[in-house]
Amino acid sequence: MEPDVPWVTIVHNDPVNLMSYVTYVFQTYFGYSKDKAHKLMLDVHHKGRAVVSSGTREEMERDVQAMHGYGLWATLSQDRN
Repeated sequence: MEPDVPWVTIVHNDPVNLMSYVTYVFQTYFGYSKDKAHKLMLDVHHKGRAVVSSGTREEMERDVQAMHGYGLWATLSQDRN
């Protein structure tokens, strides 16, 4: 594994959570502006997923766990873009 490649938290679309709730979670947990949170939510809704944070593996594991705590479907992966 390449240690310099950042990890990312990906939130996936699901049929359960309201768009307004997903926007709320992104604002509350990540501290994003309403506009940024709304744009990420639209990516989740229309593209099926959005990268919502990036950093070390430990940080992303914490973010994924937090998203699960809010009832969102999230995974982590190494960002190879």
